[in-house]
Amino acid sequence: MLIEGDLSTPPGRFAIIAARFNAFVVDQLLIGAQDALRRHGVTEDRIDVVRVPGSYEIPLVAQKLGTSGKYAAVVCLGCVIRGETDHYDHVAGAATNGIAQAALTSGIPVIYGVLTCETLEQAIHRAGAKAGNKGYEASVTAVEMVNLLAQLGK
Repeated sequence: MLIEGDLSTPPGRFAIIAARFNAFVVDQLLIGAQDALRRHGVTEDRIDVVRVPGSYEIPLVAQKLGTSGKYAAVVCLGCVIRGETDHYDHVAGAATNGIAQAALTSGIPVIYGVLTCETLEQAIHRAGAKAGNKGYEASVTAVEMVNLLAQLGK
């Protein structure tokens, strides 16, 4: 037997956490994420957007929302661009590990939509230019995972 999620209209509310740092990139991810949810039948009144200062702050808010019992899924959006110091490594690693931990502790899909790029150009391409919109893709993943967990008896 094959069990997998589908892209039908999912039940429940969705939260999107969007970092303000690198807003010129993250805002495009946010537009894509909201568009994907709407295209899959999630109405505006079932989507909450929470802004945080940067990608480092996403995991704490993701865990708080994930364990609140209010949401079917949480989509996490941010952008970390490598600079001249090792700050990138610390922020990207903390965001990645923290988002994974929030998913595991909350028991709901907490979707990773944080761009970790070498250059601004790469980030722009992944936020709606040449490489598609990774925010859109993150929300599609959330829809599929909510539907999969419903089949598994979450």
